Amino acid sequence: PLSPAAVVGAGLGGSASAYFLQQHFGPQVQLDVYEAEGVGGRLATVTVNKQQYESRGASIHALSLHMQDFVKILGLKQRREVAGKSAIFSGEHFVLEETDWYLLNLFRLWWHYGISFLRLQMWVEEVMEKFMRIYKYQAHGYAFSSLEELLRSLGGEAFVNMTQRSVAESLLEVGVTQRFVDDVIAAVLRSSYGQSVLVPAFAGAMSLAGAQGSTWAVEGGNKLVCSGLLKLTKANVISARVTGISLHSSEGRALYQVHYESTEGQGSAFYDLVVVTTPLHPSRSNFTFENFDPPIADFPGAFQPSVTSVVHGYLNSSYFGFPDPKLFPFTSILTTDTPDLFFHAMDNICPVNISAAFRRKQPQEAAVWRVLSRQPLDKAQLKTLFRSYYSVQVTEWQASPRYDAAKALPPVVLHESLFYLSGVEWVASSMEMVAVAAKNVALLAYNRWHQELEKIDQKDLMHKVKTEL
Repeated sequence: PLSPAAVVGAGLGGSASAYFLQQHFGPQVQLDVYEAEGVGGRLATVTVNKQQYESRGASIHALSLHMQDFVKILGLKQRREVAGKSAIFSGEHFVLEETDWYLLNLFRLWWHYGISFLRLQMWVEEVMEKFMRIYKYQAHGYAFSSLEELLRSLGGEAFVNMTQRSVAESLLEVGVTQRFVDDVIAAVLRSSYGQSVLVPAFAGAMSLAGAQGSTWAVEGGNKLVCSGLLKLTKANVISARVTGISLHSSEGRALYQVHYESTEGQGSAFYDLVVVTTPLHPSRSNFTFENFDPPIADFPGAFQPSVTSVVHGYLNSSYFGFPDPKLFPFTSILTTDTPDLFFHAMDNICPVNISAAFRRKQPQEAAVWRVLSRQPLDKAQLKTLFRSYYSVQVTEWQASPRYDAAKALPPVVLHESLFYLSGVEWVASSMEMVAVAAKNVALLAYNRWHQELEKIDQKDLMHKVKTEL
């Protein structure tokens, strides 16, 4: 039997991994979860006027089945969505404005961009429909030893290729116009990844699915999912930074020594199985692997720095062409890829706890805005966006991979029972992608441990799952 297992990191990836490992190996597994900073990882909140607001990972796509499950199992609630309108700003004018009328929106998109809009929808839907097969495969216990194999089982070589070519190229190929790519696609990718239409097609499709579908969030903050899953699995959370892993063997099995630093000093512990859910890129961690033969290779690629500014203040609506703030109709502003635009997107955000009586602030009132940008905003830039403000809280973080730098996808298996989760973000970076990868790693670890190799990297799974049903 598997005795102790370790998970490095207590963000969504770490807490979901702990939950799924326990689900598959059984409640007797001892789980140690190492976390240096705080449970929740990038799912964090900031406080303004005694209210909490999401500072980053904010919305969850309607089709995120693992996330929905977590919320149900933990007795959490989906937060009420507060309606609002969005628009795309070019630095000089709005290139696209949303209205209250869904049909009018379609008409406007149609009028501006003709059939491009329809072609985009068909393209995204086809990708999502194939991606949704993963839930069926996982329910039947199938796992994949690499991200390429996982993608191949869902959408063949075409899915693997979508991690290697840009979303712009893929969309132009299916007949979407350059103008639509520049105006609409660019704005969505800037708001979700802070990057251009050169991000890979697969990551682009996932982000576009979130932009056109309905999204939700967790009442009380998305990070409650992490603390909830860790509590549910009764995991032993150790506040320490893991510095490295060294390999030992005992009775023909690999044994891993996890080295860590905490406020008490340095320590280490031995495990049968380890899942690393923190990024192993040199820019993000100085993590060493010892006694591995062949050695564990370096992880290429870099991360995109991103800045979130949560500003409590009065919007300067005249910058957007509305001298009278009362008439400003938008709660969310996306931007096109214009060189002199210093921000990627801004939203008038609601607190993580929304009462039944809650109403959104009127545009002429002081509201809490979340501004996404690449660099911290200077005084002049803040004065451009806001007439005046009470407070600004800045979070700088490594948001998602720098997709243009990616050539090959990172491995999932580093050694016999040593697994790497964060590589999935190079396919696409979203809460649900991380949850899917956590379930895959737990199934992979289980199938390898019990030598159930027919459950790993199976070909023609669609057919197999149909016959099993």
